Amino acid sequence: MDFRVLNWDTPFYNNLHNLMDLRDETPSNKNVSVPTQTYMRDAKAMAATAADIKEYPNSYVFVIDMPGLKKGDIKVQVEDDNVLLISGERKREEEKDGVKYLRMERRVGKFMRKFVLPENANTDAVSAVCQDGVLSVTVQKLPPPQPKKPKTIEVKVV
Repeated sequence: MDFRVLNWDTPFYNNLHNLMDLRDETPSNKNVSVPTQTYMRDAKAMAATAADIKEYPNSYVFVIDMPGLKKGDIKVQVEDDNVLLISGERKREEEKDGVKYLRMERRVGKFMRKFVLPENANTDAVSAVCQDGVLSVTVQKLPPPQPKKPKTIEVKVV
């Protein structure tokens, strides 16, 4: 059933429609218009990870809230020489005997953000610091290119 016919064109119903429309994806009947589970998982992880980006005269700074995460739970990488990838996973606490959750609102699971870096970003000078649950990734800028000085050519007289 297509929920758009009923004017239920919301992200929830679109996702529900896509899930109901999934078929057995064997090579002979693979539907290219249906997103894969990996794509859906990555899209969900990216949408749930908010970031602030600041530009300074000599650097770019990416700020992401990471409350309760340890150093080993966060990964910062540069892909393809111009894509900054920040990813990781927040794991669920182990349940203790005799304790049951009445409500679970804190987000658990994987998170990821990708940022295409500007041409003047120095991908060899990237640093990351996590302090008080806030991750700050600093990417230094390349120095501006020096203007070429005119070259004087000596004229020979023959």
